[in-house]
Amino acid sequence: MRWHKFISTILHPIVMPTIGIILYFIISPITLASRQQYTILAVVFIATYLIPLLLLVFLKSIGYIKSFRVYSINERKFPMFFMMLLFLFLGKIFASMTVIKDLSYLFYGTVLGLSAIYLLFPFKIKGSLHLLSMGVAIGYFLLFQQMQSINILPLIITFILLSGLLASSRLYLKAHTVSEVYIGFFIGLLSPFIAYYIL
Repeated sequence: MRWHKFISTILHPIVMPTIGIILYFIISPITLASRQQYTILAVVFIATYLIPLLLLVFLKSIGYIKSFRVYSINERKFPMFFMMLLFLFLGKIFASMTVIKDLSYLFYGTVLGLSAIYLLFPFKIKGSLHLLSMGVAIGYFLLFQQMQSINILPLIITFILLSGLLASSRLYLKAHTVSEVYIGFFIGLLSPFIAYYIL
């Protein structure tokens, strides 16, 4: 039980954007000054980790959500809509920065993925946000590999293996059904490519 909770925590959807940015700076052939990297990392960390965390604390304090795990579909609606706005904002910021414009596809892809999950709510389908975030990461780095003509296959394979561990953990914790795990993952995987071809 502890192992499954540990995996779900370290690969939580609000942690993944920060991990993605750190990996981007490690593998990217684009050179940015350390100060610029730290600034971008700080903005992403605040927008995708601290603000959502504070939002959940606030929503729990007013009784909108019962638990920080946000199990029910109704409890997920407002936090997800809020996250879509934040990711859209970050996507626009990075799209306007020519040197690192390719980062925008990570955030636009996440917006598309979250939107697809949101549109499934009326059908009582609660796609896994944990697997959505892993799918987005894999999809983005596959896309990044093509755009930059570099080989980062070991990183992608690592993410695929971690996705399997995470999916097993979510199922073990009974947070999702098998179909919800697959739905989240494949929506995430396709979203960065759709964002790239649309934009």
